[in-house]
Amino acid sequence: MTATPNPNADRHDRYADEAIRAILRATRSVALVGASANPARPSWIVLKYLLDRGYDVTPVNPGLAGQELLGRRVVGSLAALSGPVDMVEIFRNSAAAGPLVDEALTLPQPPTVIWMQLGVRDDAAAARAEARGVAVIMNRCPKIEYGRLSGEIGWTGVNSRIISARKPKLSPKGVQKLTIESRG
Repeated sequence: MTATPNPNADRHDRYADEAIRAILRATRSVALVGASANPARPSWIVLKYLLDRGYDVTPVNPGLAGQELLGRRVVGSLAALSGPVDMVEIFRNSAAAGPLVDEALTLPQPPTVIWMQLGVRDDAAAARAEARGVAVIMNRCPKIEYGRLSGEIGWTGVNSRIISARKPKLSPKGVQKLTIESRG
């Protein structure tokens, strides 16, 4: 049996900068599924980055449930969240994405966005979420997109398409933190 191609799959190949910016601006709370306690892991780095940018992030990992990561209590599943979240970020492989999207859609108040990390894509799950009015981003990293759109990482070789004469401001820790709020 030959699988029928998804005629809408290519619309998730590229996203308009303004669409990504709007999602990142509107999002306040995030459930980060696949959070790691290892500071060398990308999911830990993204968790820290989002917390440092003012997002309310709940780490989700059944093996770490009840522990704390970066001062945040870890829950074992999306069903264990203490309240609604704006975004579910999936830091798991593509095979796990579908069931996680389905779990997110069964929450009493589903998220407004499901974001699948770099390398994670499930077009069928995306279609199910979008049919319920949930925005879906796949194969992207919110840390990279935030940094790119704010101009924060433009100097490291990521094409931000942002030109500014604004002098960078350093945080008390000496690390530059720009915001998407100050950008186009």
